[in-house]
Amino acid sequence: MTSAFHVYFGPEALAQTPRVRRIGPHDCFLSLKEGLDDFFAVPTYPIFVGLFYAVAGIALFAMTSFGNALHLAFPLAAGFALIGPFVAIGLYEMSRRRERGLAVASTDALTVVRSPALPSILAFGLLLLAIFAAWLFAAELIYVRLYGPVPPAAAIPFLQDVLSTGRGWTLIVVGVLAGFCFAALALAISVVSFPLMLDRDLGLVPALEASLRVTRANPLAVAVWGGIVAAALVLGSLPLFFGLAVVMPVLGHATWRFYRKAIERDPAHEVPIEGPLHPDVTRNPVLRLLWIFLDALDVLRPGKELGSTGLDRLYDGPKSEAAKPRAGAP
Repeated sequence: MTSAFHVYFGPEALAQTPRVRRIGPHDCFLSLKEGLDDFFAVPTYPIFVGLFYAVAGIALFAMTSFGNALHLAFPLAAGFALIGPFVAIGLYEMSRRRERGLAVASTDALTVVRSPALPSILAFGLLLLAIFAAWLFAAELIYVRLYGPVPPAAAIPFLQDVLSTGRGWTLIVVGVLAGFCFAALALAISVVSFPLMLDRDLGLVPALEASLRVTRANPLAVAVWGGIVAAALVLGSLPLFFGLAVVMPVLGHATWRFYRKAIERDPAHEVPIEGPLHPDVTRNPVLRLLWIFLDALDVLRPGKELGSTGLDRLYDGPKSEAAKPRAGAP
């Protein structure tokens, strides 16, 4: 059982200090380009995750409509991206394998359940969820301060009031400023945290500290990266959130590439890439159903051979990195 000390500080406490590189805005755009390459190279699981975001975004908007909480529709849609770095953990694993030249299947995303850093990753995810909850609480307070405790009854009258009155514009300005503060906080503490924990089994505290050092050493690059993420999320959210089906996976892969540019590699401390999940791990009914679904998507992918699917590899036992086929091999 993983100890609380391991969760917060990792197996080597604070002795393993990641070295931060100096990067510039061009590295941000290069990371985005490489993320697009990863997305097109392995489009099955990323599309699945993106559709999850799209459906979840629509569901959140519907809940606010039917629950007389229309004033929280925008905070929910904007703040939902705060937990994106946590949900994209499987994408980091896929990019990690692809950069090593290994063949990547959709089911490889599930191997994160064996990561020694999984408890630390879950703890950091809860931290982002707490920031998300705090953002919603702040948004509610701002609305109550300007409009009172009665929620808007309908969307059109509420939008007309927001766009045509002084208190409405105050709500927009104050809300955007508050949202910016929460987003900046989330970005500063998580810009490389999750990829770093997955790659090196680093604890929550040193991973958070490394993200803050990256932000402090490269304020312009991190600001540009945050602008790219914000612009992409806005574009993806406009067509009723359906654009997130592409935007979120691309950003997930690009985040791994950004991490590689911002943190110097340390092979001595990197967690080895393992083979397929053991049958014992996939005895969980939910995990097994997800495995079968992702494997089916791999089978349907053009040019994919049936013999290389995850279900066929499930009972082959673990393989070393060197034994795995190289990407693009015949």
